[in-house]
Amino acid sequence: MSTPATIDDFDRLDIRAGTIVDAQPFPEARKPSIRLWVDFGGTIGVKRSSAQITVHYAPDRLIGRQVLAVVNFPPRRIAGFESEVLVLGVPDENGAVVLLKPDLRVPDGGRMF
Repeated sequence: MSTPATIDDFDRLDIRAGTIVDAQPFPEARKPSIRLWVDFGGTIGVKRSSAQITVHYAPDRLIGRQVLAVVNFPPRRIAGFESEVLVLGVPDENGAVVLLKPDLRVPDGGRMF
């Protein structure tokens, strides 16, 4: 079981909706990954992410798709690529990542609460 969290812990996470505007294979990564550029609109703008989502997604099929991501984690360097946001997903029955997305189109930059 996970450690209990408080509402204050949740409030510190800045989870926003954004639209993938570019996606490219990332062969330099240790595990199969795709480089993403996600537009969060407004003051956040376009941010980069590396995601291990190659089982269910091809880069060209991701463009235009809305996703949810944590936008206030510090950037991480992954195989020379700066990942600025953490795109969210859950594992399927085999452990492959399935992206989280809004059911309906929402404004880019909309904050989850």
